[in-house]
Amino acid sequence: MSRSESGRDYRPLMLLIAVVIVALDRWSKLAVEAHLRLGQRIPVIPRVFWISHVLNTGAAFSLFEGMNVRNILVGFSIVAAIVVIVVLWRIGRAVSVTSIALALILGGAVGNLYDRVKFSYVVDFLEVHIGSYHWPDFNVADSAIVVGACLLLLEMLRPQPKASE
Repeated sequence: MSRSESGRDYRPLMLLIAVVIVALDRWSKLAVEAHLRLGQRIPVIPRVFWISHVLNTGAAFSLFEGMNVRNILVGFSIVAAIVVIVVLWRIGRAVSVTSIALALILGGAVGNLYDRVKFSYVVDFLEVHIGSYHWPDFNVADSAIVVGACLLLLEMLRPQPKASE
């Protein structure tokens, strides 16, 4: 439903979604730090899923781990968040898959940006193994970014209605 149909502006709702993601991300990271020692892991689903406590100084999913890329990642995150805010401000008047996806990406980007600026690392704690494959540990912010990106991809691949002639 567009703004013209309902008369309502949904941008505050989109920003609320982003704020909820940031809050869930901070709460979950604080809980992990309070209850697990660094390097500790607790099985949730044996041989498949653990709650762990690791520090990631690299990019998403530990890319560039051990390299001094903090300033590059902070700069990129700030630029990405600004771009998402601008696009969300333009299209967020209506609830759509795209506006929700951007709100998730914004919340995830801000969640991880907070950690990088304040601590120079990000706490990751979700550990998944599928067969012999070990997915790099991740967190709520990473999950929101990935879900948002997948929603954007699905929206781009969705057949668009033909314009009436």
